[in-house]
Amino acid sequence: MKNDVMTEQGDTMKKQQLSTLRAYKRSPGLSNSTWYKGILVSQMAGTVDNDGAFDLAITKMKRGTEPPPHVHSREHEFMYLLAGEMKFYVDGQVFLVTAGECMFLPNAIPHAFHATSEEVHVILFSSPGGFLDAINKMNAPAERMEVPTDADAVTYANADITETIKEFEQRGIRFLSADEIRAEMPEYPLYCVYLGSENRDGAEKDDGAAS
Repeated sequence: MKNDVMTEQGDTMKKQQLSTLRAYKRSPGLSNSTWYKGILVSQMAGTVDNDGAFDLAITKMKRGTEPPPHVHSREHEFMYLLAGEMKFYVDGQVFLVTAGECMFLPNAIPHAFHATSEEVHVILFSSPGGFLDAINKMNAPAERMEVPTDADAVTYANADITETIKEFEQRGIRFLSADEIRAEMPEYPLYCVYLGSENRDGAEKDDGAAS
């Protein structure tokens, strides 16, 4: 009898906790969109929406603004490509992903990606949530529903990422060193870490690396 009462109380507490969450609908707009290092990020779900279960964002990114190769200790990531074409480098393999295809990136395995089309449009799901909390500490409100095109727009290609590294390390995300990149993903073109898109085409011809 006592165990039954405790079970009922436990079920009631769980229902009360779950009742704090509410159904909602949301679409990308300026009110929930930011610019993060040249990437348009529209947050569809974050930790406050689902008790930290997952993050969901719709993003637009131009070739040359991708993050350097990195590894997540917490989050699994799942990306669905709405438009464009990308290459993913993970677990010693190279995956070409086109519109209508998806890519799963498990945590604890270093990965990298770069756009092989001029622009890509991606749905990003990560679990557990929290990744967007880090992004939201380093972004700026989007001025329009497109990637920034200003000549002085801050991107990974031209930013001082010292503070970014510190913030990400607190979240269990770490950028790889050049030596780690060569060891973990030998086909990844290292110039992608250092050059913007305006320099990439020439670098591909000169470097001879996979792209």
